[in-house]
Amino acid sequence: MPQTQEKSWFVKLGEVFGQAPSDRKALMDMLRDATDRQLLDGEALNIMFGAMQVADMQARDVMIPRSQLVTVPFDGSLQLILPIIIESQHSRFPVVGEDLDDLRGIIHAKDLLPLLLENVSSTFDIKDCIRPAKVVPGSMRLNVLLQEFRNTRNHMALVVDEYGHIVGAVTIEDVLEQIVGEIEDEHDVNDDSFIKRLDDGTYTVKATTMIEDFNEYFDANFPSDEFDTVGGSLLKRFGRLPDRGESTSIDGYEFIVLNADSRRVRLLKMVPPATIENDPGEGAERKADGPV
Repeated sequence: MPQTQEKSWFVKLGEVFGQAPSDRKALMDMLRDATDRQLLDGEALNIMFGAMQVADMQARDVMIPRSQLVTVPFDGSLQLILPIIIESQHSRFPVVGEDLDDLRGIIHAKDLLPLLLENVSSTFDIKDCIRPAKVVPGSMRLNVLLQEFRNTRNHMALVVDEYGHIVGAVTIEDVLEQIVGEIEDEHDVNDDSFIKRLDDGTYTVKATTMIEDFNEYFDANFPSDEFDTVGGSLLKRFGRLPDRGESTSIDGYEFIVLNADSRRVRLLKMVPPATIENDPGEGAERKADGPV
């Protein structure tokens, strides 16, 4: 009996893929159809779509912007560096000289742990702990970057612009999240960064940001009587689930879809009206409910 069921499953799968898709949209439609027929699990479908999306996304799309990087000074003492590492709770840090563009390497928090058990503060030299930093252009495709991470066993890369200036950093987790969805850890539970300002004056906005919080942050007037989240308002505007790269505007705010799967929009890039020059929410905490 199990053998008959297995054969039946392959017969059904063959019916779905009996005709080769002519383009990516046709392939995605076939995968959705396979999910509707319960030949594919919904989560498996999302991973497939995510894997296809990373080939279109670039490092600059998912990087941590320059303004939000936590760095340690190249000439810093152990007493200066440890509080930075403990407070930020990150695992890897760019080591810089005079400024961020004077990149000296990467330091891993785990490499400093043995020093806590020894009285070596007087002989500490950061040069003994730093590792070479991987630098990639902002235009590098995420699928290529993921392969680079695998080949070099690096988990972080610094992103540079066309002039060689550091514009951000990207981790292997940032790339994998585009495929499997957000990877939460104990430090993500209380993450209130649903709206982040980028160096170019644009913003990334999680689709689950509450409209009430968005309005308060930007002094906007998005209606909240029909939908509670920014993503819900955008779905109404599109009239369907948009693909990555599609854009629309609401009250002068331009939204570009950075990440979406077969069921929902996850992450947006927002270009504010020209009247908003500075970050109106700078220094304030903005909270929203629910995961991306």
